[in-house]
Amino acid sequence: MAEGLFHATGKRKSAVARIWMKPGTGEISINKRSLTQYLNREADQNAVMEPLELTHLGDKFDFYINVRGGGIAGQAGAIRHGISRVLVDTDPSLRDPLKKAGFLTRDSRMKERKKYGQPGARARFQYSKR
Repeated sequence: MAEGLFHATGKRKSAVARIWMKPGTGEISINKRSLTQYLNREADQNAVMEPLELTHLGDKFDFYINVRGGGIAGQAGAIRHGISRVLVDTDPSLRDPLKKAGFLTRDSRMKERKKYGQPGARARFQYSKR
């Protein structure tokens, strides 16, 4: 593994996470708060930790994460994507297991736009014959 500071970006829906990684003890700081303080739901915390558990590198690096946009679940997905990308930058041999687990694929699903003349993306005004 190379030494130094590594940077990557992860995205999901409208959330964008900027990840900085450096060798350390496994500390994860999100928007200057700890992981458990920022992500309350255990499912979101697990989503962030999945790439680290898969590669067994959770206690070897410190992560400083800046995330904005979207909701908490979307931000957790963006962080997972960014952590996976920065791990591949440090060690290209990790690409195969992370790709198979689906962590390197950018989730392209977005909110559908609202159409004019209707109350929502798919919703329609109630039809009345008379």
